[in-house]
Amino acid sequence: MYGAVRHYRVAVSPRRPACCPYTPSCSTFAVKALHRHGALRGALLTLGRLLRCRPGAARRRGFHDPVPR
Repeated sequence: MYGAVRHYRVAVSPRRPACCPYTPSCSTFAVKALHRHGALRGALLTLGRLLRCRPGAARRRGFHDPVPR
């Protein structure tokens, strides 16, 4: 799981403009979720975050979406 996030950060992200409306960014959220909740729950939390990662949803949450405890 960490390998997939690392690949995105190294190979994909530098080629795209910054577009994540949330703080922390989606890749940082993924690393923290995997570390805090393990592979299964962390992956589910990350998937949910990626599905709602669009400007309209971010405005409703105030642009801040931390990893749940």
